[in-house]
Amino acid sequence: MRKRLSISLIISILLTGSYTITAQNGSIASGPQLNAIQTAVPFMTITPDSRSGAMGDVGVATSPDVNSQNWNPAKYPFIDSESGIALSYTPWLRKLIHDINLAYLAGFYKFGDKQVISASLRYFSLGQIIFTNNYGTPQGIYVPNEFAIDAGYSRLLTDRFSGGIVFRFIRSDLTGGTFVGGAESKAAMAIAGDLAFYYRNTDMILGSKDGTLAFGVNIANMGNKVSYTETSDKAFLPINLKLGAALTVEMDDYNTITFTADFNKLLVPTPPIYDTDSLGGPIFLPNGDKQIKFGKNPNVATPVGMVQSFYDAPGVLMDDGTRSIFREEVNEIMVGIGMEYWYREQFAIRGGYFYEHETKGNRKYFTLGIGLRLNVFALDFSYLVPVKQNNPLANTLRFTLGFEFGKPGF
Repeated sequence: MRKRLSISLIISILLTGSYTITAQNGSIASGPQLNAIQTAVPFMTITPDSRSGAMGDVGVATSPDVNSQNWNPAKYPFIDSESGIALSYTPWLRKLIHDINLAYLAGFYKFGDKQVISASLRYFSLGQIIFTNNYGTPQGIYVPNEFAIDAGYSRLLTDRFSGGIVFRFIRSDLTGGTFVGGAESKAAMAIAGDLAFYYRNTDMILGSKDGTLAFGVNIANMGNKVSYTETSDKAFLPINLKLGAALTVEMDDYNTITFTADFNKLLVPTPPIYDTDSLGGPIFLPNGDKQIKFGKNPNVATPVGMVQSFYDAPGVLMDDGTRSIFREEVNEIMVGIGMEYWYREQFAIRGGYFYEHETKGNRKYFTLGIGLRLNVFALDFSYLVPVKQNNPLANTLRFTLGFEFGKPGF
């Protein structure tokens, strides 16, 4: 499919279905003032596997599986299998362009009773793009792509508590060295890491039923900022704080049901509102930076930005003219809820809902899917149904094929 570079930039904004419209002068606008957080490499926030994709994009506290590397690597020590591998494929934004897709390969190996090593490869292709200059003259054809490769280690710390770490290399090549704004572009590269913990209590008694209660936390993609040219400002990675809980109830010997919820917050500075002069133009400080009217300076180091992300929002404009920083910070929390039903640990039905506030991207959609387990073989499928029509994420499909070896009884 023939596309221009300008379309690829639009796609990079729409990768997560979000966009940004900020009232720069702080004046009262009709309707909510949009102020979505933007990061580099947004493909890292796309759910890669079908199981979690069918449960409202949750997974930090669900039972461990091969794809735990993406959600919470600390879950691996609780897995029954000795090793496993899974391949997932997601056609992305097919309502807009037919050749964008995400592939995800994950695997693990358990040695001893307490330690696990794991790895994954995530590859995102934006399809074929025709680059043009300002006059529309073709400058060449390129296939932008991004990938992340990582390795993890996790272990049991107690009988119910585990921890895990992941080291990740990210490379994003969107322009193939094309000159952008007079500067030669380059591939953005970053070194990042995850820190995760998981707690699981299998001794729960819910009435006459046995149950399992689990909690998980994962701080993902902590790493250096990146840029695509030497002259452009560096952008944050999508550093994400994930918190989740899951409750599993064994209805009888054949039927099991799980209810789970995840809460996500990007640990990235919120775009401020800049001050303007009488003509509506920006006011510059002596050092060349724009003068900020509401919020805080987003051009800070990664550790500072992670801490600052909890209190740096310019604030929601209230009816009385004041701004509520707390309310905007709460609006930045994304929520996913999900349900999973298993029959004889062989057939699963899943459903879920994902919510993002309308001023932070407005992603709201239902998800559903099924799963099949047969000996070492596993096949999962998920489908996304947006709340609103004409959503670029509509009809998103995910497919996952997995194998687990050394399972008890096989």
